Amino acid sequence: MESLALLIAATLSAGTVLAIAGLGLLINERSGVLNLGAEGMMLVAAIAGFATAVHTGSDMLALCAGMAAGAAMAAAFGVLVIWLNTNQYATGLALSLFGAGISAFAGIRYTQEKLGDRMKFEIPGLADIPFVGPALFKHHPLVYLAMLGAAALSWFLYRSRAGLVLRAVGESPESAHALGYPVRRIRLAAVMAGGALCGLSGAYISVIYTPLWVEGMIAGKGWIALALTAFATWRPARVLLGAYLFGGVTMLQFYLQGEGVQIPSQWLTMLPYLATILVLVLISRNPTWIRTNMPASLGQPFHPGA
Repeated sequence: MESLALLIAATLSAGTVLAIAGLGLLINERSGVLNLGAEGMMLVAAIAGFATAVHTGSDMLALCAGMAAGAAMAAAFGVLVIWLNTNQYATGLALSLFGAGISAFAGIRYTQEKLGDRMKFEIPGLADIPFVGPALFKHHPLVYLAMLGAAALSWFLYRSRAGLVLRAVGESPESAHALGYPVRRIRLAAVMAGGALCGLSGAYISVIYTPLWVEGMIAGKGWIALALTAFATWRPARVLLGAYLFGGVTMLQFYLQGEGVQIPSQWLTMLPYLATILVLVLISRNPTWIRTNMPASLGQPFHPGA
């Protein structure tokens, strides 16, 4: 039972990484912008957060630095695709490659650096409950904030006027523009908000989840988070559910190894990526279902004079 509780706890921690980034990308896509640069933004945020933690000793400042780095990269992407009408797919891929390169260069001096002892978090009273306490109530506050963030984003998108405007911009930017809404500025704000959340996820990895810096340490999580938005049909609650599903698959490899299951480690390492491919294949079997749920203008440029 103890090992199962640890598996559940590890699943929540691993899923939080994907949930935060996935919610950020969902905001992007609800506004009609597809950003394939999540992996690069998370890498830059990871080194920015880790370097800040090394020099200041403050996790809060480190997470803020990661958010700022992610938002800055997203702003550059937004200017290119929203105002200069560059191809969103190519620009996103370029952002991902740029992030991988610049983070590797900037992180050379931090490879051997180590952060101090990490603060332990637990909810008093609840953390002492057998099985449930270790599984659910001994996590970093960001784990619980990710859950609240999914609920808050659902309310924002479906219960607030601002969320309605954001969805309108993603569904029909021409109609929103005709009603007097600044489509380009709304899209840029959404892109930067999504970049900040991707940055928070990247900094969480290097500062809290695995407090160290290793080149390429995001290891495809940005791409999995991107797949999550389609898996969740662009709904925040389903993003959260999918994040924990993929987080569980990721942690399952360590659980099986600990239980002595005789499976080659290479197969276990492939599990989260195989699960991602399998989910995308299953979703793609019904194109009508995808078109029904996907923002109508996703990936398309907006020409206000057209």
